Formats: sequence, structure tokens, C-alpha cells
Amino acid sequence: MESSEQVVEWSVVPSDIGPLLLAATRAGLVTVGFHARPAVRDKALGQLRTRLGAELVEAPDSALLAGPVRQLSAYFAGELREFSLDLDWSLSSGFHREVLRELASGVPYGTVVGYGDLASRAGRPGGAQAVGAAMGSNPLPVVVPCHRVVESDGGLGGFGGGAETKRRLLALEGILPQPLF
Repeated sequence: MESSEQVVEWSVVPSDIGPLLLAATRAGLVTVGFHARPAVRDKALGQLRTRLGAELVEAPDSALLAGPVRQLSAYFAGELREFSLDLDWSLSSGFHREVLRELASGVPYGTVVGYGDLASRAGRPGGAQAVGAAMGSNPLPVVVPCHRVVESDGGLGGFGGGAETKRRLLALEGILPQPLF
């Protein structure tokens, strides 16, 4: 008899911006976590277990994660400009989910959008702060490209992975110059 508890398969994979925690359900990729060294990884896994009420299984050779690992590797190699992954949106809801879906579908590789413009696109003109909150809660960074959301005055804006990670992603996409190091 099959258990009714959802299973989440996870693994930590190397990337050009440091180790990433990837987790997936049968519905799709559910989270991407930055700086996934042991303490950060363990905290993120605890939060994931609580939020999803799921059993978490470390699965470095997971079939559920094969596509995300392959596509992220191609992205960091400069060979992929658009992700085509099944995504599990269960960690976002309401306006946050609407904003993230608009971002994923409407802000292509190599472009940026302002917080206010994204708010208007998602049906809430004047909702720049709400967009900022949605970006801060994005469970699927890089794949759902919150690094492409910037301030209207040209500032980079905040980023859950840190300013340097945001700069590196924007440089990878040709928006900013490549770092000299």
C-alpha cells in the first residue's frame, strides 16, 4: 500500500555560484536554495519538511532531479537561455505566485524589469513593495529569475542569494560586465 505522505527528493549540486540545494516532488522542481553548505542546507530542509509535511529523501541520482541538474548546468555554461522544467508551485500562493509566474514567463534571459513594472504586469499597479516581498519568498530562484528584477533607479535591488550572486547571474546573462576575478 502506498503512503499518502508526499516524498521530496533532494540533492546538493555544485554551480558557478556555489552549492545549490535542489528539491523536487512528482509535480516538479519545488525549491532551489543558495549557499547549500551543511548548516544552510539542514535549515532549508527543515523548513521544507515543515511547509510541505513531506518525507525528504536525499537522492543524488534522482530521476526527479535529472532535468533540473542538466538544465542548470547548461544555463551556467551559457548554453541554455530558457528553462523548460515542470515546477511545483506549492510553496507560493496568491499574489506572490502570480508575480513569480509572470516573471518566469514574461522576463526573458538577458533582460531586466523594475519592481513597479512587474507589479503592473501582475495586475497590481503601485505594488512594487509587494513584488519585492514576492521576490524575497521565491522558492525557485535562478529558474524563476528573480535576479532579473531591479530598481527603477538602476540599482540592483535585494536578492536572497546576496548581491554578489545577483551580479554574477546578471553578468552571465550579459546584463552586467563579467567580474574581473
